[in-house]
Amino acid sequence: MSSFASYPSLVDRSVLITGGASGIGAGFVEHFARQGARVAFLDVDDAGARQVLAGLADVPHAPVYLHCDLTDVGALQAAVATARTHIGPITVLVNNAANDVRHALAEIDVAGFERNVAVNLRHQVFATQAVLPDMQALGGGSIICLGSTGWMKKNGGYPLYAMAKAAVRGFVNGMARELGRQHIRINGLIPGWVITEKQRALWLDAEGEAEIRRVQCMPGYLMADDLARMALFLAADDSRMCTGQDFIVDGGWV
Repeated sequence: MSSFASYPSLVDRSVLITGGASGIGAGFVEHFARQGARVAFLDVDDAGARQVLAGLADVPHAPVYLHCDLTDVGALQAAVATARTHIGPITVLVNNAANDVRHALAEIDVAGFERNVAVNLRHQVFATQAVLPDMQALGGGSIICLGSTGWMKKNGGYPLYAMAKAAVRGFVNGMARELGRQHIRINGLIPGWVITEKQRALWLDAEGEAEIRRVQCMPGYLMADDLARMALFLAADDSRMCTGQDFIVDGGWV
């Protein structure tokens, strides 16, 4: 029997997740669906989405997948409207989608700059804007914005990604008071090095394994499930007085 929490307040709650077809996002979709929430998720990875849905045939409410390029603001706004018709007014938004593709400063051109910001930051702002009327009408809600410890640790190899994720912190701080007056919470969920299939394939080598053993306080891998369980708490009524904060889940990386 699972020793993890169940949240009665999440049953039938409408949850929108960006980038839910793989990695951490797929973990969010599964965990919210298994709590009995009504889940819609946006992505461009149709094959990944089919795999996520196939594993959730037994949940109370089958999640709804909507193909959406989140860098297209008009498409994002339309997808939020469509999600609303399937799961009802949005009570929880998980701004998850991102891409930590490696790049060097010398390689960046204007188009690449705009694309990186669109993938890693801009959609969080416009998705929040799109669900805000629902939360205002409902008298509250929870917005969870995925950040990263990468910029905090001064990691190299992705300056635009680091910039965008640092800006997520600013967005959360900048909105907390205004939204809080309307009983809408907004928090940053900050992952450490989460070992997804992508991370295994691209970057987890012997040197990375050694680094985890050396600097992560907790032994073992940080997994998508670990982030999802924190997201459940931040979405549930249990966290009703938590807003404008960073919730770091990194296994105690020092």
